[in-house]
Amino acid sequence: MSAPRAHGPAVLRARMRATPEDFRVDEIDAFEASGQGEHLLLTVEKRGMNTAFAAKRIAAWAGIPEMGVSHAGLKDRHAVTTQRFSVHLPKKVAPDLAALQSDDLRVLSSAWHARKLPKGALAGNRFVLTLREVAGERDAIEARLSAIAARGVPNAFGEQRFGREGNNVANALAMFAGRRFKRDQRTMLLSAARSELFNRVLDARVAGDAWDRALDGDVWMLDGSRSVFGPEPFDDALAARLAAFDIHPTGPLWGQGELRTTGAALALETGALADAAALALRAGLEAAGLRQERRALRLRPQDLQWEWPAADVLRLSFALPPGAYATTVLAEIGDVA
Repeated sequence: MSAPRAHGPAVLRARMRATPEDFRVDEIDAFEASGQGEHLLLTVEKRGMNTAFAAKRIAAWAGIPEMGVSHAGLKDRHAVTTQRFSVHLPKKVAPDLAALQSDDLRVLSSAWHARKLPKGALAGNRFVLTLREVAGERDAIEARLSAIAARGVPNAFGEQRFGREGNNVANALAMFAGRRFKRDQRTMLLSAARSELFNRVLDARVAGDAWDRALDGDVWMLDGSRSVFGPEPFDDALAARLAAFDIHPTGPLWGQGELRTTGAALALETGALADAAALALRAGLEAAGLRQERRALRLRPQDLQWEWPAADVLRLSFALPPGAYATTVLAEIGDVA
């Protein structure tokens, strides 16, 4: 069953990724290179290449083990993407950059830095998405886009988190029941299990039109950070901060420990995660040693813009914070395949 849409029924049908250029993602750097050190920061543009394959190619170019190449985030294969990699070169000598260039990978810039690039060290991503064969009333589509710009969308984990044909949750349940997986697969399945539980809570909030408003007992997250506070009585000051997108209600990223919510928010979360599959996922995550964390329920695309290059072609551009999915924005507009 598909997730409920916060903004109402679909207003378009369209095709995306007819070519990699239809899905463009550019990382937004979180810091400037220091100019000194033994880690070479490379900003590269990739076409039709995922992050792991690019890292492997960079390691081969540098003549170092793959573990010596780091990146802040993962990027889709079926896209044109720019992202940073750090390459550990203790002798501070880089091979010829021209030897790394190819039709599907271009080095845009390079600079030395004191430390390797850690996971999550990006300010966000900017997307330019081209939808083709668009079917729908233009006025309705633009009204929906205006509503998304003003109100935001539910901050769901995207389909990428759940694997090909959505098998990651089933495999997570199998892992919790004793099936063995490789370490990297295990990490991926733990993330999928957590994401499934969060999305279930988010779906329940959307169904009750409470994904972007307060419930009694909510825990809040500061915009642009992972800092949380509450629960505390909802007053005019909190209402003003919520309306200004300074804070967002949150849902659980499951792990050991008690849920922090109380009242109606706690009742909704426990009710959404009470069936047998959810209980098995909860128990597995707790046994794996993960701790309770929170994630914002609301996502507001930054600088959302659109244009119509042709009558049936819609181009969207917007920026999202780390950990947010462009597909969750698209889902609120319509059915995109």
